[in-house]
Amino acid sequence: MARGGPRISGGFRGPVKPRSRPEGIRWLRADGSPNWSQRIRRREGDAKQIASRPPITISKSSPIMEAAESIAKHRIRGLAVVDAKYRLEGVLLATDIVNYLGGGPYYNIIVNRHAKNIYTALNREPVQSIMNPSPITVDVASNISDIVKLMVREGIGFLPVLYEDGSLYGVITERDVIRSLEPLPYDKKVEDYMTSTIVTIEIEAPIKEACRLMITYGFRRLPVVDSNGEIKGVVTAKDIVEFFGSHEAFKFVKSGDIEEALSAPVYEVMTPEFYTIHPKLSVADAAKVMLDRGVDSLIVSDGDKAYGIITERDVLVAVALGED
Repeated sequence: MARGGPRISGGFRGPVKPRSRPEGIRWLRADGSPNWSQRIRRREGDAKQIASRPPITISKSSPIMEAAESIAKHRIRGLAVVDAKYRLEGVLLATDIVNYLGGGPYYNIIVNRHAKNIYTALNREPVQSIMNPSPITVDVASNISDIVKLMVREGIGFLPVLYEDGSLYGVITERDVIRSLEPLPYDKKVEDYMTSTIVTIEIEAPIKEACRLMITYGFRRLPVVDSNGEIKGVVTAKDIVEFFGSHEAFKFVKSGDIEEALSAPVYEVMTPEFYTIHPKLSVADAAKVMLDRGVDSLIVSDGDKAYGIITERDVLVAVALGED
């Protein structure tokens, strides 16, 4: 295996594909429809109660650097793109910027339009080039049951909330939903809802490789390991965006080529702290640890071995889906 390449472990066998639904869970009825849980209380207007406000916004004509700076400053996963009347025009996520910074096809914009010049690529390219112009939204009267189902079904964790006239009220993230959920699923085990495929990256691998792995496999976070496979931290899409938005990336640039910044090792951007949970504990226990620690994922481990990762989205899956 080439130095810095991914390590793939866990119960998975065969080619790794981007994650589209929970592993190992039978959640379809015979007619092919999801077996939604009935445990979530339906209350009108939940969206208005649980949305984060005020939402952090940006205009579509703003440079991508401004978006990166805003995500870094507020430590958020995305921005709502609005016009002068505060009407929603799109959504820009940290993963979209990671895609642009070498993780996926958006990098072709930097190559073809900016000849890899980091300064023009970040300061002249508008947000409009990489934002999602047609995001899924909910209105202020939406209830929490429908919100959870929508997030699970569509695989989204950043949901704009709109007034009837299309203007922006706020945004809902997976964490906002988990904070409001009652009851949490104490009857469901972490091992049944975790992602058992672990895609890791070596601590000295280049940041560009972390970008590529995130976009290729559809993960927002990667455990960082040393040469012996021991986990040393976690790198997230927000960490990478913050590296550029805080201007730390420019310390590695001499000629103006963005590849110089992207060649910096992962240890420059990773978060060394990470938290674990035992696979036999409940999903509710995992949710409480995430909320208490302010993190969106936990390494599933029994102390001797890492079995997988459980995320905020996995918690929503456990809440949303009925029993097998």
